[in-house]
Amino acid sequence: MSVKSITADELRRMNGAEGLILQGCGGNPQEWVDGINDLLTEEKLLLDGTKFENIYVFEHDDLTNLLFPFDDSVKLDTSRLAMWRLQTHGNFGGTWLSDYVENRLGGFLPAEQEGTAQKPDCPLVGSDGNIWSLMGIASRTLKNAGLGEQAKEMCERICESGDYYKALGIIGEYVNITSVDDMDEDETEGMEMNL
Repeated sequence: MSVKSITADELRRMNGAEGLILQGCGGNPQEWVDGINDLLTEEKLLLDGTKFENIYVFEHDDLTNLLFPFDDSVKLDTSRLAMWRLQTHGNFGGTWLSDYVENRLGGFLPAEQEGTAQKPDCPLVGSDGNIWSLMGIASRTLKNAGLGEQAKEMCERICESGDYYKALGIIGEYVNITSVDDMDEDETEGMEMNL
């Protein structure tokens, strides 16, 4: 049984997958996993002695959350699990992966973005720390890399975030944050003009 840490951005790349997300799972994730597996077995929601084996932990909105993916290794009574999720929502904040990504993270990334090998480098360290300035630099970096849709999506998410540090985290999901000092002379030439 393993608990793997992932980012919210990695969740957005799980298009086509489904699972149960429990919110506000502070403390030791392994204890949560063991407890939930035992509880679901006791409630006869996990069948044939199967248990959730590969669980993901991620942070979002200042909460530690667990994703119990529905894969071939686990047999579930899904109709009863749906009722259990509704009945225990006040305790666990249970929701489906697809609902969580659509309603909390802005939706799944389109298929063409799933194979994106690398985020473009963006010189933000040493720049004006104003979030609107940083957003503008990151947006231009994405557009220059041919990622106009990502730039638009990033800006919308930043405007909705309402928090400076969340906004910085969102920028980091789209670009590789580098230092202005690491840029070549050719890259910095004309940069002031583009700001």
